[in-house]
Amino acid sequence: MNNSSILYKYFSGLSDDQTKKFDALGDLYADWNMKINVISRKDIDNLYERHVLHSLSIAKFIRFTYDTHIMDAGTGGGFPGIPLAILFPEVRFHLIDSIGKKIKVARSVIDAIEINNVTMRHCRLEDERNMFDFVVSRAVMTMPELARLVQKNIGKTQRNALPNGLICLKGGETNKETAAFGKKILITSLREYFNEPYFETKKIIYLPL
Repeated sequence: MNNSSILYKYFSGLSDDQTKKFDALGDLYADWNMKINVISRKDIDNLYERHVLHSLSIAKFIRFTYDTHIMDAGTGGGFPGIPLAILFPEVRFHLIDSIGKKIKVARSVIDAIEINNVTMRHCRLEDERNMFDFVVSRAVMTMPELARLVQKNIGKTQRNALPNGLICLKGGETNKETAAFGKKILITSLREYFNEPYFETKKIIYLPL
């Protein structure tokens, strides 16, 4: 469903500016995807469901407070960071990816729709030293590996209802990669938020760090 209306089914009360920005994403990513395959060909026609709404599921899990600092680790073309930045204009997002052409796409989208609360960097996770309240990520690597790499980036000051940590979007079987964390980890099915079949096997995994 390459139609932004699916967003407004679950997120009401958006400003005109937010709606305008969300509506613009479809054409921007479709145009870029013809130049750089940043989103799989089979998914570009379902951009709003499988990428934008999927990214915004984090906002159903936690409402970030004013001036929260968030790093999007392995952002690709800007997910989940760009949709979250539109939804939370008073939260600061830092998008990083090790692939330069993907950062180029994300930067172009941000410039085109004038998102002012996002910075980005072309680098490896190991090289990012800034501190954040949360790290968000979408199926970049296993939880143990990601937690090990971003532990250094989680700040001590608490601004939100949940302790600072790692919030990941995952699909399919996750027991093997989460078992080591025991009861410390919280897994939430996206079926609790969205009723489209695509979200049947999708999860949010939260790990306080």
